[in-house]
Amino acid sequence: MICSPCITGRFEPCWQASLTSAMSSEVLTSATPQEVVEAGQVSGGTRNVKRQLSQLFEVSLRTTFPDESNVEPLVVVSQKFGDYQCNNAMSMWSKVKGKTAEFKGGPGSIGETLARNLPPSEIIESTSVAKAGFVNIILSNKWIAKSIQKMLVDGIGTWAPVLPVTRAVVDFSSPNIAKEMHVGHLRSTIIGDTLARMLEYSNVDVLRRNHVGDWGTQFGMLIQYLFEMFPNWEEAGDQAIGDLQAFYKASKLKFDEDPSFKERARQAVVQLQGGDPQYHRAWKQICEISRQEFDQVYSRLGVKLEEKGESFYNPYIPGVFEELTHKGLIEESEGARVIFIEGHPKPLIVVKHDGGFNYASTDLAALWYRLNEEKAEWMVYLTDVGQSSHFQMLFSAAKRAGWLPSDKANSYPKASHIGFGLVLGADGKRFRTRSTEVVRLVDLLDEAKARSKMELKQRLENNGKIAEWSDQELEQTAEAVGYGAVKYADLKNNRLTNYQFSFDAMLNDKGDTAVYLLYAHARICSIIRKSGKDVEELKKNGSLVLGHEDERVLGLHLVQFSEIVEEACTNLLPNILCDYLYKLSDKFTRFYTSCQVVGSPEESSRLLLCEATAVVMRKCFDLLGIIPVYKI
Repeated sequence: MICSPCITGRFEPCWQASLTSAMSSEVLTSATPQEVVEAGQVSGGTRNVKRQLSQLFEVSLRTTFPDESNVEPLVVVSQKFGDYQCNNAMSMWSKVKGKTAEFKGGPGSIGETLARNLPPSEIIESTSVAKAGFVNIILSNKWIAKSIQKMLVDGIGTWAPVLPVTRAVVDFSSPNIAKEMHVGHLRSTIIGDTLARMLEYSNVDVLRRNHVGDWGTQFGMLIQYLFEMFPNWEEAGDQAIGDLQAFYKASKLKFDEDPSFKERARQAVVQLQGGDPQYHRAWKQICEISRQEFDQVYSRLGVKLEEKGESFYNPYIPGVFEELTHKGLIEESEGARVIFIEGHPKPLIVVKHDGGFNYASTDLAALWYRLNEEKAEWMVYLTDVGQSSHFQMLFSAAKRAGWLPSDKANSYPKASHIGFGLVLGADGKRFRTRSTEVVRLVDLLDEAKARSKMELKQRLENNGKIAEWSDQELEQTAEAVGYGAVKYADLKNNRLTNYQFSFDAMLNDKGDTAVYLLYAHARICSIIRKSGKDVEELKKNGSLVLGHEDERVLGLHLVQFSEIVEEACTNLLPNILCDYLYKLSDKFTRFYTSCQVVGSPEESSRLLLCEATAVVMRKCFDLLGIIPVYKI
């Protein structure tokens, strides 16, 4: 069961939806408050604090307003007077004022009643009510500590959010065969991988799709050029093509300047699409060389993708076109076959005037395939914001065809275009090399690693620890920090904004950078090692107590991890997770500054808090595709 977004704009499955696995809606309406709470705790566990508090306030709302059904609890993190607050009193006052004499005190009296009607729970330590009716909630220190200790024993997987989908397609990276991957592909690859990781952590079956451009007019050009320049191309193998980028530029120049070659290239497309074996072999060779180039980037970034390019969906286009025609969506316009979309001045061209198919044809076939063959409930597409209009039209056409529910239905299956801004250079313009060429991603990543290694060696030489490091340790740490710095510099920004690429800024070991966060994690690991204590034994037999204010602040932030990941998944915004990770490091620093760990009477408890912080940090790194370091 899927509900509509709450007034904050964040999607959260409603009360009944969170209990679907525990009891049917018929049972829910007649269940006692305690049964409802217990069912919710079975369903939600300790994964999401906000969800559990919402379950408690759902009981209170039903008790307080038995005639008002379908009222969702509005529970948010409090910024001042508590840990969380429930904000239903104002909206309920507007509904009931004048209808009953029970709440003469206005929203404040409703807030008091909601707080009084909360069922008993170990989660809440105390509540207070503001004059406007906001119910402020203080969580129990014992419950926070218990939740953290349970996570340490059972694993961070127990804090995974529960999402309302079981299978999703994440369409990301998607470079064009025979063309260089550029910084736009870097953004798509990094952001897409992180979204896929967050969904996978949330137990969603994610189909990681690389929708490469491996079909179309340009292949006639490339194949014809290959045949004419290298008649023995099959014997020469990869050497016939050599540098694929130079090969592409040379063939494009000939295509633009030689009309007879252009015509031969067009005929080559016909031969390829007609299934000619020789043309097909040449096409496969060009694609394979390009894949080898792509894999250099993917291996450095640790990104896994399954390629299903344009050519894969080509056989499905005629059937999809026939279905859309049968449903009356296809119209003729200036010799082309199109779908008119309300609100867009130009139609979506499905078949060109020369009878050929295009990107829209392929994208419609891919969407159909993902819905009908792969049974995906959520299709997430990552491209630059410049393609937003295309995807709006694509999704509108799918809704007209009945493949996707209308906007008003606000339910699954659904498709989302995830746009992102530009990567800028120091001059504020699109990031390029000095020769104005697009930056090769392999070179960019290798430079990040080289700079990271140089700075790491300098640091170790300065503090006299260089002799303690093996060459392998230096190499692995430089790689983790260098690649991690590139990823985090991208992911910490709201994806819709442009950001300036700067090696100096991203490799800084102070401030909101991957270097700072990785070193912070390594320091925590060092604290634990220096204690000489067996942390695994402490997890089983130790006890976590949040006696100091800064211990509590850190503990509260830790137990909010699940709802942060859920928010980042729901809104498809990795920067939410980055912000959480940076604040986690900051709160740990405050704790460690004010609370002695090793050698203190509270050593065992505080070591457990250190370990919990390290565990959550490692999971954040994992979701961001960053490899943690344990030694600095």
